[in-house]
Amino acid sequence: MSTAPQPFEAEVGRVLDLVINSLYKEREIFLRELISNSSDACDKLRYESLSRPELLGEDPELKIRIVVDPNERLITVVDNGIGMDRDDLAQNLGTIARSGTARFLEQLSGDKSTDLKLIGQFGVGFYSVFMVADRVVVRSRKAGTEQGWVWASDGRAGYVVEEADGPVPRGTSVSLHLKEDAKDLLSEWRIRDIVRTYSDHIAIPIILEMVPVAGDTKTKREPAQINEASALWTRPRSEISDEQYKEFYHHVAHSFDEPFTRVHFTAEGALTYTALLFVPSAKPFDLFDPKRRHGVKLYVRRVFITDRLDELLPRWLRFVSGVVDSEDLQLNVSRETLQHGAVVAKMRKQLVKRLLDELARKAKEPAAEAGKPAPYEAFWGEFGAVLKEGLYEDQESREKLLELARFRSTHGDGWITLDDYVGRMKAGQETILYISGDSVAALRTSPMLEAARAKGVEVLLLEDPVDEFWIPAVGDYKGKKFQSLTKGAVDLSKVVGDAEPETPLVAEGDLGRLIAKVKLALGDAVKDVRPSQRLRDSAVCLVAADNGIDLRLERFLRQHNQLDTASGRILELNPGHELIRKMAELAKPDTGNGTELDELSKLLLDQARIIEGEPLPDPGAFSRRMSAFLARGLGGATASA
Repeated sequence: MSTAPQPFEAEVGRVLDLVINSLYKEREIFLRELISNSSDACDKLRYESLSRPELLGEDPELKIRIVVDPNERLITVVDNGIGMDRDDLAQNLGTIARSGTARFLEQLSGDKSTDLKLIGQFGVGFYSVFMVADRVVVRSRKAGTEQGWVWASDGRAGYVVEEADGPVPRGTSVSLHLKEDAKDLLSEWRIRDIVRTYSDHIAIPIILEMVPVAGDTKTKREPAQINEASALWTRPRSEISDEQYKEFYHHVAHSFDEPFTRVHFTAEGALTYTALLFVPSAKPFDLFDPKRRHGVKLYVRRVFITDRLDELLPRWLRFVSGVVDSEDLQLNVSRETLQHGAVVAKMRKQLVKRLLDELARKAKEPAAEAGKPAPYEAFWGEFGAVLKEGLYEDQESREKLLELARFRSTHGDGWITLDDYVGRMKAGQETILYISGDSVAALRTSPMLEAARAKGVEVLLLEDPVDEFWIPAVGDYKGKKFQSLTKGAVDLSKVVGDAEPETPLVAEGDLGRLIAKVKLALGDAVKDVRPSQRLRDSAVCLVAADNGIDLRLERFLRQHNQLDTASGRILELNPGHELIRKMAELAKPDTGNGTELDELSKLLLDQARIIEGEPLPDPGAFSRRMSAFLARGLGGATASA
């Protein structure tokens, strides 16, 4: 080709570097990826032909051919599906049009064993061909058009796209010029074994054509179908092996992890349909991308209809993939009709129920070994934040989701259920206490926990942003209300807990005087100043008012430009802390320490802001105050020495 190569998108280049350097353990998966792409192309054409039968033309029997030519060290995968035009080739083969790519690339460490796992989760589809080929040529013609196109690349210098010189059959052919060390892929038994292992479930016939070896006039091989070519989900479950289920998951999810579990059932009655759904074990890189949708394909009587029916599953199950095959819908049904149809709504309700029932079953499975986490706990660690979106969005599923939910708490390092928590509540404890923040590790050291810890009261530690939204929506669990330790007054005096050591407190009158002077010094910087019932070891903390926004939620809303100004915070003083006792002495009449008390009040407010992860309005002033008080303290220490 004479056209100058077009460079790959930068992200593609980086992925190709990994692929060419054989990060995959088994290079043969390239054939699985090509067959999967061909199958999707045939499915799309079959659907388009329902309204435009002329697209099938004189070639109505959809199939996939694998042509192996040992003489030229060439493998070609051919389909007569929907095909691609110039723009499709450039877009699909020159870029990675997939959300989450940037995040995937950021996580690559350069360590092959670590990156192998990452790239296996992400998958690269077509680009896997460069593990075995040093040159790839794609010829394609889109159904309904006359012009064919050719795309070619060595996987390094970029690619070229040109008009084909002669006629090109409808569909796509991918020709791989194999590397010297990939010659073992040219044998018939090897191709048959790969297809049987990875692609036997493909519902399109896969035909193997072996080109005779030069000089061999005796051996004659006729083209032969090498897969079963029946829709896997239509077979009885007893006839499907775990390995076949796994490879079908890899095909339909375009993923490389192991499925965590699956749901395969046939509904009969008012609605008749078959569903085969998979729950992954590793979260996709685009799980939290707003454009992410579930991976469930809708079929009608084994004919692919769409993979873009968002209404088939709620967004909080967007990690699920699989197929739903209906016997009731019309083949020519439009996507707009499906989106608002009662049939889809009924299927959705049943699919959600089946998936939650299966997760509940998995949640009861014990750990394989003592000391190891149970399989469901590992799953929750990957997908719990997404399932908790359902607590906020889906009132109908809320009760089951609350039972499935797992939490970290101050009780220990493992996961707990809400039933575990309620069962351990202390006598006199009326609410489920929680605290939210950016990480469980940081929350464990929060001053807000001090009174609860002293009383032996368990506290939930919540680190997912969605926690700020579902808790107000849910309100309570089995009659026990959720209560934040960072909002409103917290009174644990009724809780029958461990005996606390006696701590001398600032006298009520002296404390009232101190609070009045601290309020005056801080002015509008705080909404109020009051004694704290939640602190034991720390001097101060910042909390939200009873009717205010929780600290973390407000910070989250400000970061996303959903809130312009911060609401007033309440500064709580610990009347049992030595520093507060000394400040109360400074606040007594006629001491002449007004300026020092004002500066110390501002310093304590900044300290409380730092503890809560709030930015300081004037870091320079904080530094000067801190330096001044440290110097004064050191001076006193030197003098006493």
